[in-house]
Amino acid sequence: MKAKAYTLLLALSVTVFALSLICYPQQSLEASIRGLNMWWEVVFPSLLPFFIVSELLISFGVVHLLGVLLEPLMRPLFNVPGVGGFVWAMGMASGYPSGAKLTARLYQEKQISTIEAERLSSFTNASNPLFIFGAVSIGFFHNPRLGMVFALSHYIGNVFVGLMMRFYRKTEERHSKPVKRPPFSIRRAFRILHKTRLNNEQPLGKLLGDAVRSSIQTLLMIGGFIILFSVINKLLYMIHITEHIAFLFQYVLHLLQLPKELGIPFISGLFEITLGSQMISQVEQADLLEKAIVTSFILSFGGFSVQAQVASILAEANIRFQPFFIARIFHGCFAALFTYILWDPLYVRWQSTHETKGAIPVFLTEHASSWAASYYKFLSAYGPIVTLLSLCLYILLLFPKLNNKEAD
Repeated sequence: MKAKAYTLLLALSVTVFALSLICYPQQSLEASIRGLNMWWEVVFPSLLPFFIVSELLISFGVVHLLGVLLEPLMRPLFNVPGVGGFVWAMGMASGYPSGAKLTARLYQEKQISTIEAERLSSFTNASNPLFIFGAVSIGFFHNPRLGMVFALSHYIGNVFVGLMMRFYRKTEERHSKPVKRPPFSIRRAFRILHKTRLNNEQPLGKLLGDAVRSSIQTLLMIGGFIILFSVINKLLYMIHITEHIAFLFQYVLHLLQLPKELGIPFISGLFEITLGSQMISQVEQADLLEKAIVTSFILSFGGFSVQAQVASILAEANIRFQPFFIARIFHGCFAALFTYILWDPLYVRWQSTHETKGAIPVFLTEHASSWAASYYKFLSAYGPIVTLLSLCLYILLLFPKLNNKEAD
């Protein structure tokens, strides 16, 4: 009965979506173009280098090296192997959904277990500094000082999620066969690096081509989800579903002493963080702290668009999505809490010090986030060229593979 109800719900949802596309073609087209521009200008050119470099680092054995070196740090803190340190760092630097992609790759290579993969994916996916500083704090709020509050709340919250998830399914690990871990040794780390490189006998050109092809395939999938959820978000607003859901959330916002006008932007942010952050920044009935708290939550929650991307990547590796989803809720709550805690020392006191004494802490100056704004503007200007050239390269790399399949 449950399966039949689920089937009926899916069929009804797709039917409503199709009818909405027919009823609102102009709005759907505008939302689709908006999602395409975001992927075309920023997401693709900013993530592609990280994806390619990550693939090469795994192929050359550098990740194995880091796994041995970082084992004494990652195992006691997060109860994952040392290679998780590489995934964690790349996930924070490049943003969603890099952590999921690298976790799936390590799991497929049997460098981590199923439970470790579920733990690792839960805290290695985050918004990157470029988006937090360049797009949100400067682009939407026009306030560079907010970037430090958003970033610290976001990444500290992520650490707390990792510490919490270290206890995930720990009882099952106790009953399983214990894994003997060799002692820490730098010499052994470099020996494993050399052995991994020797085992991978493919030429450098082949490795590079495979890395580019795999990265672009993932980014094409990400682009499809961004466009799809941009359209879904717009259609939900047009058929007033967002408004009804926001009405229910007004009671939650009231309990948290937040203005009800944040309801619709909050629901939009649950689907797509870029649009949600922009709408929150434009709410005049809320003060800056209230808007910062809600924005921190949706930045950490990731939005259903990001979660769909992660779910697709994890499903290919047979890794469960549920721990990731639960971790995103906790991450959102932690980030919102730390935004409230850090607001006075990082924003209010700094602002009063700056206005009265003129003393500006170096790490909190507006110049600290100017690099993100400059890079974001650079991607907006030249990102489409990078995307177009990369897609042309992808087609060139794909042709030989297709010809070989036809020959077979």
